[in-house]
Amino acid sequence: MTPAVDLARKAGIAHEIHEYEHDPKSQSYGTEAAVKLGLDPDRVFKTLVVETDSGELVVAIVPVSGNLSFKQMAKAAKARKVAMAEKQKVQRTTGYVLGGVSPLGQKKRLRTVIDDSAHRFETIHVSAGRRGLEIELAPADLASLTGASFAPVRD
Repeated sequence: MTPAVDLARKAGIAHEIHEYEHDPKSQSYGTEAAVKLGLDPDRVFKTLVVETDSGELVVAIVPVSGNLSFKQMAKAAKARKVAMAEKQKVQRTTGYVLGGVSPLGQKKRLRTVIDDSAHRFETIHVSAGRRGLEIELAPADLASLTGASFAPVRD
């Protein structure tokens, strides 16, 4: 499978894998996943990697129905400001290609912040490590596996 799925299996946490046919022309991978799997876009979360003003890479997990608030993310990361990390740096550090970046099973474990709206749901969906593959799990299990904190980071 993928390192993300392997991590969830090895940890013995409850999860489900959902696969769909990815359209290479799709502009928004997260929205595509929500539509093709017939899910509420508030329950499907995208994995974004930002770089702080000190050069640290930090993962932000936000619903595909919203945008990342750079101001809120900087506050959660205890940084003066954050910006989207450079594509090559993200791929090199996580081991995943954009559109398939999972918060789970990254080559280098990055500090992670999950938008607190995840608490509204029993389970949420995040990338399972490749385009067209999602993993469904409880927000608390995602936080446990990634060492994440919860904060309001959605616009």
